[in-house]
This record gives sequence, C-alpha cells and structure tokens, in this order.
Amino acid sequence: MTGDKSYNVLFLCKGNSARSIMAEAILNRAGAGRFKAFSAGSTPRGEIHPYAADLLQHQNYALDGLRSKNWDAFGAPDAPEMDFVFTVCDDAARETCPVWPGQPMSAHWGVPDPAAAEGTEAEKRFAFADAFRMLNTRIEIFVNLPIHGLDKLTLQKHLDDIADSARTPETA
Repeated sequence: MTGDKSYNVLFLCKGNSARSIMAEAILNRAGAGRFKAFSAGSTPRGEIHPYAADLLQHQNYALDGLRSKNWDAFGAPDAPEMDFVFTVCDDAARETCPVWPGQPMSAHWGVPDPAAAEGTEAEKRFAFADAFRMLNTRIEIFVNLPIHGLDKLTLQKHLDDIADSARTPETA
C-alpha cells in the first residue's frame, strides 16, 4: 500500500442506522482526505436512527450524504473498490458477507448496539455516546497507523488488535 494513496473504507452493520453511520462520519473527518469512508448494512433500516443523527449534529458532523443503504451497492461493478472493510456489530460478523472486489483487508470491531438499549431516554442516549466513543477511539488508532510502511500480516494484526481498544467492562 502506497503512502500517497487515499484509502476506501466500508463499515458494515446489520441495520446501517447507527454504528456504521457514526463510523462513516468519524472516519471521513478524522481521515483528513487520506480515507474515504462508506457504510452499509445487510438489512438496512432505511433511515439514520434519530439519536445517532442528534449525536452527530451535536458533535458538529454534517449529515449530508449519510444514509442507510444495503451492502449490495458496494459489490456492484461500478462501486468504489474498498481497501478495508470493518464490521462493527456482531450480527454482521456472523453473516456471510459478499465478496468484495480487490480483496480488501478486514476486521471485526464489534460495538454494542445502542439502538437496542433500554431504559430512560438519558440511558439510551448514553448508549449512543458510548458507541460513538468506542468507534472514535478505534478510528483514531486506525488513521494513525503507518499503513504504507507495514506488510500485510503486520497491518492485519494491528487491525485485529484495534478491536480490543476502547472496550467497556461489559464488552471486555
């Protein structure tokens, strides 16, 4: 992988309404032009979860271009070729993912589903904030990897190790 290349990254989740959408927004900002992030789901909900949208807006992320979509769109012949594919929920990790053109590197960065959180509105919003924190931490580590200077096996080890960062006691 060359140093001047811009890398395409796809975040996958089942519903593509919260975790993968947040990851797309975070990487597009943190990647500073070195990375172009996309997100998709196996069974997309068709809309961004309102709590995810609120959180992103309060963190000054633009929602322009963010939408819930099926991962089949990224297996089409005219789709951008992915360099990295990350699953961010357990359901997507257990599903059979499509074969991506170009054989991108992949890893599973599971994050608890904030949309499944129960309790008060504050507790539910906290679940979204915690998912955002975990994704942000992992993505910050990822964008600071010397990707172009690592062989594929070393890079894969780093990608897998990132999953262990930012865990909460419940996910450790």
